[in-house]
Amino acid sequence: MEFANKEYFFLLLLLIPYLLWYFLYRKKSEPTVRMSDTYAYLSAPMSWRMRLINLPMFLRCLTFVLVVVIMARPQTRNSWDKRSVEGIDIMLAMDVSTSMLAEDLKPNRIEAAKDVAAEFIASRPDDNIGLTIFAGESFTQCPMTTDHSSLLNLLQNVRTDIAARGLISDGTAVGMGLANAISRLKDSKAKSKVVILLTDGSNNMGDISPMTSAQIAKSLGIRVYTIGVGTNKVAPYPMPVAGGVQYVNMPVEIDTKTLSDIAATTQGNFYRATNNRELKQIYHDIDKLEKTKMNVKTFSKRYEAYQPFALAAVLSLLLEILLRSTVFRRIP
Repeated sequence: MEFANKEYFFLLLLLIPYLLWYFLYRKKSEPTVRMSDTYAYLSAPMSWRMRLINLPMFLRCLTFVLVVVIMARPQTRNSWDKRSVEGIDIMLAMDVSTSMLAEDLKPNRIEAAKDVAAEFIASRPDDNIGLTIFAGESFTQCPMTTDHSSLLNLLQNVRTDIAARGLISDGTAVGMGLANAISRLKDSKAKSKVVILLTDGSNNMGDISPMTSAQIAKSLGIRVYTIGVGTNKVAPYPMPVAGGVQYVNMPVEIDTKTLSDIAATTQGNFYRATNNRELKQIYHDIDKLEKTKMNVKTFSKRYEAYQPFALAAVLSLLLEILLRSTVFRRIP
């Protein structure tokens, strides 16, 4: 709570001379009765009226204090921020080929990628973010949106079995995945447009080569960050067999040169992630590189808040008058 006219609080200093006058000089001017001897009253008990004899005076002081508070104009404030956001449009292009089930990252590559992507999305509430997934083909899982709750739900529903079930061709169409993400960004009016492409293999499917997609991204002013995920040699891969799962060592074949060339062509960066910690750090680094610019203007509206004090002052004054006219009435 704030006060618009704080200088009125100096009036409270008037209470000091009033209290001094009341306790030191006023009693000398009160009517008295002369008695020859007061010894009989020394042990007489004090009544409750005598104990509360100064209550009307304290109520008068309270009324005065409340009136001063009202004159000082107590106010409450309702403030809010108006944010002008220069947002970034981001498309996540994620490999969902069956090789993403390899367990060199825990619990496997696809789940580790989803976890760090979810953290990245949650840390950027003001950006338009979408999701493209690809294996031998590519499609948009979620167009760019600021409704990150829906985006996170769609991200969690990403599975690698869409290729295993024949819904799309298996394989790794890096060029198609990048081209799909670019198609979602080509009409963007944002000053900064970014694709984060994650894969664990090399381009072996699709009608568009990765470098062709990279040149298109460059012409549209889209920056591409590429991430190669997987160990450097072989990775344990679960192969379904009758009655269970058998793990085999699958060679890791990441086309680091192509991924690096894509990033260099579009003025992005190429990263390698061989474990969960490195993958998380990569997304953290990208988050620092692509910061949203924000201008914040603070607005506030003040409301007069004297009403409770005015009500209390009226009640205090009425109570004093009532007590002086009844319980503490003086004769003469």
